[in-house]
Amino acid sequence: MRYGISVPNFGAFGDARFLGSLARDAEASGWDGFFLWDHVAFYPAPHVDPWVAMAAIALATRTIRLGALVTPLPRRRPVKFARETVSIDRLSEGRLIVGVGSGAGVWEFDHFGEEGSARVRAEMLDEALELVTRLWTGQPVLHEGKHYRFQGDGGPADPTPRATALLPAAVQRPRIPVWVAGSLPFTRPFIRAARWDGVVPIKSISSMEDDGLLQPEDTRQVVALIRRHRPSDAPFDVTASGRTSGTDPVADRARVVPYAEAGATWWIEDVHPWACGWNWQGEWPVDALVARVRRPPPR
Repeated sequence: MRYGISVPNFGAFGDARFLGSLARDAEASGWDGFFLWDHVAFYPAPHVDPWVAMAAIALATRTIRLGALVTPLPRRRPVKFARETVSIDRLSEGRLIVGVGSGAGVWEFDHFGEEGSARVRAEMLDEALELVTRLWTGQPVLHEGKHYRFQGDGGPADPTPRATALLPAAVQRPRIPVWVAGSLPFTRPFIRAARWDGVVPIKSISSMEDDGLLQPEDTRQVVALIRRHRPSDAPFDVTASGRTSGTDPVADRARVVPYAEAGATWWIEDVHPWACGWNWQGEWPVDALVARVRRPPPR
């Protein structure tokens, strides 16, 4: 099992320089991954775009994997997202993991004039993933779909539409790993995830004060769904998330082992203010959150 940190991209953490420094601390403490939330306006507080922040993280670190858990791809333009992700993959020398989902809640969709229908967003996610991963290859692409179009030309001297490559290509082969989010008891997101490289079971917003909505039995159910629908035997990652202390190795390990036995390959440590009892009022307990990042993972 590998171990990652997951932090918000807003509030006291809504600053790219701070996140770069925090990721460097995580790397020094032995964590394998550093992941950001992807929100535009989670609540009235400073926010930083996670893909801008990831440039700072890539430059501040050398070995740790990085990514967003997760980006609601239907509110990102596929061509721009392909360009951003390839740029971060190259800047990090092949350490990027791309976590995606269709998005949830009205506050960052309906309220901003984005697509409100969950069904349509699921269609957009599927089409965008197919287009983005083709664009990563650096090979010529021509796409005319229900929701997106991509074509290029030969530049100002030759504007004839044609299949065009988005260059440069991604570093990682066969592609940048794609992890897809899903929420039980719904099964379709997990069927979608089975076609890619990993799955991120997401806990609901209402459970932020809990110690993890998903239990080892839920992980076992997710793994069974993936195995039932996975079209290949290539390696596949399954995340489990929650909180450990970093001060009691025995208890921390006991917290994580049941998820590993259920089939999880990554433990994602939730490092956010609700973990320290914050209740939407006052200053974030930043010192306590940073202290957890600086303590070792529950190996």
